[in-house]
This record gives sequence, structure tokens and C-alpha cells, in this order.
Amino acid sequence: MKIRGRAIVYGDKIDTDVIIPAKYLVYTDPAVLGQHAMEPLDPEFPKKAKGAILVAGRAFGMGSSREQAAIALKGAGVLAVVAESFARIFFRNAINVGLPVLQVPGITKKVREGDTLEVDLEGGYCYNLSTGEKIEGKPITGLPLAILKSGGLLNYLKQVKI
Repeated sequence: MKIRGRAIVYGDKIDTDVIIPAKYLVYTDPAVLGQHAMEPLDPEFPKKAKGAILVAGRAFGMGSSREQAAIALKGAGVLAVVAESFARIFFRNAINVGLPVLQVPGITKKVREGDTLEVDLEGGYCYNLSTGEKIEGKPITGLPLAILKSGGLLNYLKQVKI
């Protein structure tokens, strides 16, 4: 599963309260949540997010266990999140809502804002098409990959008729 888009780059320890502030948790529409994604950090994020690959540092998605964080990013139009490391609960929530995620240590040192990236989930790498560099990460395999290919957990369960 390969995804191509332009990079929008952020730093370390972006928590779920930054990804989607608590005051917006009353909304369930992904598009509405997406309009407020990353608002405390970057009010312009929704304008940049459509068709983008969000690149982040360590501990992306730490903090509260809120599924809406991944839904907000997807609702904003983010194609995938590539980070040096993820909070485990965010990582699983992203997979469950069908938002591709890939852990790539050192990614923030090798990608600049606006670079064109190709993310290969199965291969476990991010290819920076702007620089020609292939950056190795941790492949997504097995059930998590099947869930992502289905578009999320609910779609996967419908396909396997559970």
C-alpha cells in the first residue's frame, strides 16, 4: 500500500489535545473535526492538510485516548501520518479509522516542509521524491495492514462478515 503526497512537518510530543481540542469533541462529523485539527499549534493546518502527509517527531498522539484525533486528521484530508514514534493508543486508533500510519525513526531530519513523499506501508519506508532518499521505517503487516487496506476496522469487519 503506497501513498504519495506533500509533507507538512511538525515536531515532537504532539498530543491529542493539540490534534483536536476537547471543546470540539461534541462533533462527530469528520469534516467538522478536520476544520479544527491542530488548531492550537497551527490554525492554518486545515488549509495545508488536504492531500498531505503529516510528518512528526517522537510520541505523536500522546495524551488522552481519543479516537477523534485520528478522525480529525483524516477529516482534514491528511493521507497518512509518518512519525519517529507514536503513542500506542493513537497508532491503533489511526489504523482502526483507516488513517495510514508509519513509524520512521529520524524522519524529521530528512524531510522538509513541501517535500514530495511516497510512503510504502508494507515495505516500511518513506521515499523522499524531492531528495531521492529512501528512509527506512517499521513495516505494517498482518491484521493492521488488512484493516488499513479495508479503510478501517468497521469496513474490515463487514468484509470478513463478523
